[in-house]
Amino acid sequence: MVQNPARRAALADAAIEVLAREGARGLTFRAVDGQAGVPNGTASNYFAGRDHLLHETARHIHHRITPDPAILDELLRAPRDRALVTALMHELIRRITADRPGYLAMLELRLEATRRPDLRAQLTRTIRDDLEANIAYHLGEGLPGDRETVVVLYLAMTGLILEHLTLPEVLGVDGLAALIDTIVARIVPAA
Repeated sequence: MVQNPARRAALADAAIEVLAREGARGLTFRAVDGQAGVPNGTASNYFAGRDHLLHETARHIHHRITPDPAILDELLRAPRDRALVTALMHELIRRITADRPGYLAMLELRLEATRRPDLRAQLTRTIRDDLEANIAYHLGEGLPGDRETVVVLYLAMTGLILEHLTLPEVLGVDGLAALIDTIVARIVPAA
């Protein structure tokens, strides 16, 4: 297997774009090569098979949607209160909206995981680990609420993100900020 990290990342980015646009059935080595603008056969030199491509694409999506540490550092200068959680949720929506293909590709991978047990196991581990890390982060930073608060906030924000990225007219873009404020106000305790 070829080990050029920059090319592997470019191929994973191309796979994300293909997944977001064509869905899992459209994710082929040829489609990835075409999206990346590389000769046919390049992706198959980097990924052992379709399952490997799916797994690596999932891993790369999580890398792409990871918060920027500098932005987090800036936000975390504020007091540990509901307003900070609200600001963090606004930042989450900004980041996800900025990488719409990445999140849509993750949704496609979740659907594909219902048909592929190995992918399901991997995604379950990854998403569970991310949720646990978010819970630990929230509690470790002294943000208001407990484990259940974070889980309910995660579920509410996941639903909001799904609507916003797939059928934005349902909720309307204009009311998105107010919805985030309401979600946090209803879920996160004041103190």
